[in-house]
Formats: sequence, C-alpha cells, structure tokens
Amino acid sequence: MISMNSWQILLAVMVIAGVTAIGLTQEQFKLEVPNSIAAEHHELHEELRTAIASGGKTGAAAKIVEQRLKVHFEKEEEYALPQLGLLVPLAEGRVSPEMKRAIELSDRLKADMPKMLEEHKGIVEALNALKEAAKTENKKQAISFAEHLLAHAQNEEQVMYPAAILVGEYLKLKLKP
Repeated sequence: MISMNSWQILLAVMVIAGVTAIGLTQEQFKLEVPNSIAAEHHELHEELRTAIASGGKTGAAAKIVEQRLKVHFEKEEEYALPQLGLLVPLAEGRVSPEMKRAIELSDRLKADMPKMLEEHKGIVEALNALKEAAKTENKKQAISFAEHLLAHAQNEEQVMYPAAILVGEYLKLKLKP
C-alpha cells in the first residue's frame, strides 16, 4: 500500500508531467527556446568566458566575439527561437489558438533574416580571428570553442531559423479565421 507521502509525491510528479488526477493531459504550449538550444547557448557562453580568461591575444579576440554575440543571442532568444518550442506538439498534430504569438515571432524573424545573417558574418569573422590567435598561442580550448560556435551558427542558418519560420507559416494555415 502506498503511504500518503507517496501519493503526494506521485501527484506532484503527475502535475509536473502535465497529467491531471483523472488522467487527462493538460494542453500547455510553451513559446520558449527549447531546453537543448538554451543549454547549448549557456555552454557556448561558458566556453567563451574561458577563452576570454585565457588572456593574451586569444582573450582579446574572444572579447570581440563576445561583443558581437551579445545582441545577436538576445535577438535569438527574444524572437528567432522560442517558436521551436512548439515543434513537438505541432508534429503530434496539436494546434491551439494559444500558439498564435509564434506567427508574430516568425514574421519578425523572416523580416530580420538579412540582418541576422549579416551578424553571423561578423561573428564568423571574429571567430576566425580568435582561431588564429589561439593557434599562435596554442590554446586548444579556444580553437575548440570557435569551431563549436561556427558549427552552431551553420545549424541556425540551415535548420533552426528556417524551422522557426516554418512554424509560423504552418500556424497561419492552421489557425485561419
């Protein structure tokens, strides 16, 4: 027999998982950057801090990368990536009027795409300078960071940004009045 404490724990787990006491799943559509992407952004920031702290020409070059990344990451987290948090429910065929805000975000990303890609060019330029400085000073962590961020930017351009725009376009079709 399960003790009252165990029932309370079970109920808490069910609530966290989005299940009600009668077994129905609650429809919660979160317009937020998926945890995997947020975690990668955090990891990239940590790697960048380490490169800056390494000092020398590598540290100076890493500071330039940081300056170029700051506003760019803020834009991504504000309007370029939150709609990706809807991919799972959309892939499962679940659409809700609560998702309408994603259309606005996707439209904003679509309009701002040339500027976002231009920012990527500036970031890539700074990353290449960082790699050169790190090679000269034999700072392997900074080289690894630069390569990681270069791959991340390419993934954004080829997968994440187009997917974020598609979320909005799909919702326009599904949520027509």
